Amino acid sequence: MFSKIKKAYQLFKSIDFEQLDKLSRKIDLPKAMESFSQLDDKQLKGLMKMLEGGEPKKELPPINSDFYELHLRLDDEDRALQLRVREFMEREIRPLVNHYWLRDEFPFEIIPKLAELDICGLTYKGYGCAGRSSLMEGIIAMEIARIDASVATFFGVQSGLAMGSIYLCGSDEQKQEWLPAMQQMKLIGAFGLTEPEVGSGAAGGLTVTAHKTDKGWVLNGQKKWIGNAPFADVTIIWAKDVGDGEVKGFLVRKGTPGFEVEKIKGKMALRIVQNGLITLTDCIVPESDRLQHANSFKDTAKVLQLTRAGVAWMAVGCACGAYENALDYTRKRKQFGKPIASFQLIQNHLVEMLSNLTAMQALVYRLSELQDTGMLRDEHASLAKVFCTLRTRDIVSQAREVMGGNGILLEYDVARFLADAEAIYSYEGTKEINSLIVGRSITGFSAFV
Repeated sequence: MFSKIKKAYQLFKSIDFEQLDKLSRKIDLPKAMESFSQLDDKQLKGLMKMLEGGEPKKELPPINSDFYELHLRLDDEDRALQLRVREFMEREIRPLVNHYWLRDEFPFEIIPKLAELDICGLTYKGYGCAGRSSLMEGIIAMEIARIDASVATFFGVQSGLAMGSIYLCGSDEQKQEWLPAMQQMKLIGAFGLTEPEVGSGAAGGLTVTAHKTDKGWVLNGQKKWIGNAPFADVTIIWAKDVGDGEVKGFLVRKGTPGFEVEKIKGKMALRIVQNGLITLTDCIVPESDRLQHANSFKDTAKVLQLTRAGVAWMAVGCACGAYENALDYTRKRKQFGKPIASFQLIQNHLVEMLSNLTAMQALVYRLSELQDTGMLRDEHASLAKVFCTLRTRDIVSQAREVMGGNGILLEYDVARFLADAEAIYSYEGTKEINSLIVGRSITGFSAFV
């Protein structure tokens, strides 16, 4: 009896009678007490957990799209550069991309900031370029595309297609004039190959013509989908020489008479990239601005081979961004009282995404190793481009799916990845054309028209 009285006294001391009075006005206390007394131990523990705020916050594993830890193949210097680019993209680019993507505008303020990273023309030797590995170049493309594929495309055109054309096909004088300033991003380049009626058939069907005269080369025709063209300081124009029927390259400077650019509007993908429709009307280019070592489409193809590998890396980056955003969302989004990441079907989607992503990463790492050892062939780059862009489409689609209706809102980023993946799937050679390149290499038969 004494023990019971002692417990009652302790309980009496702990009761806040003011709070008890407020509670008695809202519920029938005697009835509540009777109900509580009928609960078993398990039910009471559950009730107490609920009253105490539930279980302590669960510590979740970090979001890591490099599931097989492929970054361990990098040395300390390369890994530091990768993380520096990642931090830059998170800090400087992520906050503004949706604003510019929605408005179909380019954030020119990022150009000097990108230049400070000193990553433009990374693999070239001399002319202010670092002469680093193709693997590191691919990783940088992935890191940029992980935040935004448009910025990655702008950078790829500048560092790969435009600078690459000059580096591989230009004379020493042309390299000295253009490459140092382009490496510092003081001058911006564009690459003009695709035409309004000629995309996949560029190897033999260019309609832009170049006619040699005493005044120089006279260019006529149109180019379409030319990234950076509306504001580029120089555009590489590939044209068919009417004299010998071969494809040649020309450096067309901004402001050259007869060179007009109209911005292409109404795109659903890569909206930050400023694409242009170029019209050449008796545009005269001096012999000194003809790429001296570009004498056939085979020379053009050397540039495309290198950049096609970069597009495969870009697809991996786009997939990384979509997967990471989707995983983060599913761990925060709650339905039926639980994070949706705890549901079996959602986890199945996430694992499928990660499986495809990991396979893509392993493929492009090996692709860059072939490139660095001089073993890269057209079919290697084409296979990577086909596989990675196909799987990226799958990944961004599943990322949108696990996010439900919010997946179509720009503020959650995945909608942008979903749209941009469609452009990556098509440019630098369609799936069909790249498949035929691989098919020719494994069968010995060409299925091209």
